[in-house]
Amino acid sequence: MKYSKEFKEEALKLSDEIGLKKAAQQLGIQYYTLSDWRTKRNAAAKAKKYQMTDDEAKLRITELERENAELRKANDILKDALGFFAKDRKK
Repeated sequence: MKYSKEFKEEALKLSDEIGLKKAAQQLGIQYYTLSDWRTKRNAAAKAKKYQMTDDEAKLRITELERENAELRKANDILKDALGFFAKDRKK
């Protein structure tokens, strides 16, 4: 059976409020059908959450490159300090 987009959205809202099993019983649809709709909705929401525009992606890359450079500098400083203290301990 085909269900309209509106019906699916309302069914999902109801299932969020009262649970899958009760919503499926009230609406007269199979539990696994409603569960499948919920799974697909959650997967779509998750995928949409991670999408960026080209400008956002470029900005993020710039931020990560800057952070990477700072971390490399900090790492070099720590390596130098470790070498300094290691030499000092040998004396």
